[in-house]
Amino acid sequence: MRRGRSRQVASAVLLALGCTFFLAVTMPGAPRPTGPSGYHLAKKIPLGGDGLWDYLEVDPNTHHVLITRATRVMVVDPEQGKLVGEVPKTPFVHGIAVAPELARGFTTDGDTSAVTIFDSNTLQKVGEAKTGKEPDAILFDPNSKRVFAMNRTGTSTVIDAMSGKVEATIALGGQPEFGMADGKGHVFVNLENKSALVDIDSKSLKVQHTWPLAPCTEPSGLAIDAEHGRLVVGCHNKIMAFVDATNGKVVGSVPIGEGVDANRFDPVTGFAFASCGDGTLTVAHEDSPDKFTLVETVKTEQGARTMALDYATHTVYLVTAKFEPRPAPTAENPRPFPTVVPGSFTLLVFTR
Repeated sequence: MRRGRSRQVASAVLLALGCTFFLAVTMPGAPRPTGPSGYHLAKKIPLGGDGLWDYLEVDPNTHHVLITRATRVMVVDPEQGKLVGEVPKTPFVHGIAVAPELARGFTTDGDTSAVTIFDSNTLQKVGEAKTGKEPDAILFDPNSKRVFAMNRTGTSTVIDAMSGKVEATIALGGQPEFGMADGKGHVFVNLENKSALVDIDSKSLKVQHTWPLAPCTEPSGLAIDAEHGRLVVGCHNKIMAFVDATNGKVVGSVPIGEGVDANRFDPVTGFAFASCGDGTLTVAHEDSPDKFTLVETVKTEQGARTMALDYATHTVYLVTAKFEPRPAPTAENPRPFPTVVPGSFTLLVFTR
């Protein structure tokens, strides 16, 4: 998450991604589309409520959308179009990850520098693990059955997913933004302030490589085509970069909007997504492991920069709200963030 002058600004800008699970089933050779992706706004689900927000994720067991929201996690049934539960007492929550085979969920709680562990069926808290300062993104690695919390102070806290025991703290050499596991023993992490990518061995818990991402700068979102070993990186210089996960080489890029914060890759359709705060969703296609083409830019809404993908239904979810006019800059706050209109928080549902 890109942090501004205050934690409130940081969370308000909807910085995301992550925290996701590895999809084991992939389909090679997705056909190249001959026209638009077909994605369009199918539904808006008003959620209202107080508090700022950050990452969201889909629980593949229930297809519920889990949204981090200030002091709790909102659980939304998109079919019913309503809130169906909450995970309470997650103070200044940022990231969320799901371990579907363990029926566990995990959040990073900034106020307590901890990970809350909850039962994804009952939504009840079952444990807690201390992290480094400023925990943000989080992911579950199914290969090692470990959870990796990314601390903005430059480390990753590694937790055994079942016992909740902290197993290690890994120095990353920079400020982590988002992480992704390939399910084959590697965890990849963007270093936002270094414009670099770290490759961690998820068994030995050692950093194996640190690769520069030029021409990508300030990497934010991260997704993966695990079958073909390609990473999808959202960059704040308005490109989505595609990286060979075996050597860190950037093999291609497409232009995207401003303020990217999340990326996803759908192994069935071959689509790669970048959600941006300027109200755009970029859709690209993996024609081959070394060739990605821009398909289209789908209009969303201003501020909708965090995203989740339901890999079973191919539905894309984004969240945003309405905003008051931006205040005038001051010496103390040269880049003020606009105030959120109360009660306007909404889940956006995009389908094909």
